Amino acid sequence: MNATAAIVAHNLTRRFGQLTAVDHINLSIPRAHIYGFLGPNGSGKSTTIRMLCGLLIPSEGEADVLGLSIPRQAEELKHKIGYMTQRFSLYEDLTVHENLEFIAKIYCLPKVQQSRRIEQLLVKYYLTDQTSQRAGTLSGGQRQRLSLAAATLHEPELLFLDEPTSAVDPQSRREFWETLFELTTEGTTILVSTHYMDEAERCHRLAILHRGRIVADDTPRELERRINAGVVELESEEPQRVRRELVDKPGIVSVAQLGLRLRILLQQDIVDPVNYIRDLIQNSAKITEVNQVRPNLEDVFVAATQGRYSGESQ
Repeated sequence: MNATAAIVAHNLTRRFGQLTAVDHINLSIPRAHIYGFLGPNGSGKSTTIRMLCGLLIPSEGEADVLGLSIPRQAEELKHKIGYMTQRFSLYEDLTVHENLEFIAKIYCLPKVQQSRRIEQLLVKYYLTDQTSQRAGTLSGGQRQRLSLAAATLHEPELLFLDEPTSAVDPQSRREFWETLFELTTEGTTILVSTHYMDEAERCHRLAILHRGRIVADDTPRELERRINAGVVELESEEPQRVRRELVDKPGIVSVAQLGLRLRILLQQDIVDPVNYIRDLIQNSAKITEVNQVRPNLEDVFVAATQGRYSGESQ
């Protein structure tokens, strides 16, 4: 295994009967990086994470995680990783402190180390005022911080986060990601799945999954640069009418409405996207503005899942 990689996977595949949930995925994830899985529900994100944790046996392929062969050495891996699920999975009838004590005992931390580490995490994740509060009464952001404290209690080398911010507000999500970057600075590798574009942009590297396959894999900036499409934005007094006129026209990949604006993804072989759009809608409702703009990650996602990304890794 590459000493600089925390995870290396070759042709990792998982089938459930006739359904192929993960289809020959290849991964190489550097240590002390945040690597993201971006994709809709059913794209294979959670199934891949569960295989890499040793919780699911692959139908085909192999993976090395922190130098261990998975799933054969899954038991040895347990003490080196942390896993935070989408749903709150701690005991709601126990207090914050009792939950952390319970997790510390699971990982067999010595008594002295338990106390020190728990106090350290209560301060780090701003839970000192909730120490004696039952977990079931915590707010969404507090539950998220408690879950992260529990997942990192034993100081894992690798942290798996499966859509960890789906139930919290934007400010809590921002603070959560600041914490993740602190963890990578301390040497922790993080694999996080998400369906939020703003979170995907924060990752050091990102894989876009679609129907169990990786359809794009690079840094967010490189993914945007290598998109195999052009992007035009226009503003109209009647955006729905304009959208209906454009959506089925040749060369149009997708049309998304943003208030009074439309964001239009076009085939890359259209030489002059702005004038092409103007020609298509010249008899339409009043158009106040048409401009070619830089692609963003959402454009990349749409293009990649429609087979229009030039750097496909699968």
